[in-house]
Amino acid sequence: MPGRHRELAQFLRSRRERLSPADFGLPVGPRRRTPGLRREEVAQLAGVGVTWYTWLEQGREITVSAQVLGAVAQTLRLDPGERSHLFTLAGVFDNAVPCEAQPCPGPSWRPWRPCAPSPPTW
Repeated sequence: MPGRHRELAQFLRSRRERLSPADFGLPVGPRRRTPGLRREEVAQLAGVGVTWYTWLEQGREITVSAQVLGAVAQTLRLDPGERSHLFTLAGVFDNAVPCEAQPCPGPSWRPWRPCAPSPPTW
């Protein structure tokens, strides 16, 4: 698992574990093997497939959309800094945030970032 995907997996898991099922009106139940929400619960609350979210949290090399990341960020109740970090780790441009407020990761992203500045022509 490449470094960025490993970081993404660790980040998602840490944010999932800090939430209580009771925060979402879900039963806590007598036996939970993991702290916080289960992967299945996050997927259901975010409106994404369980397998898709599981692969994302496992750090598999999948292509995830800004819409899915936005839903996951909202479900995990990420603050703006955490949301930005999530999108950066996933290598996805956050359409909900103005271009000027996001760091430009480099020239290789220009085709997907219509508002990123072009290099000067001499």
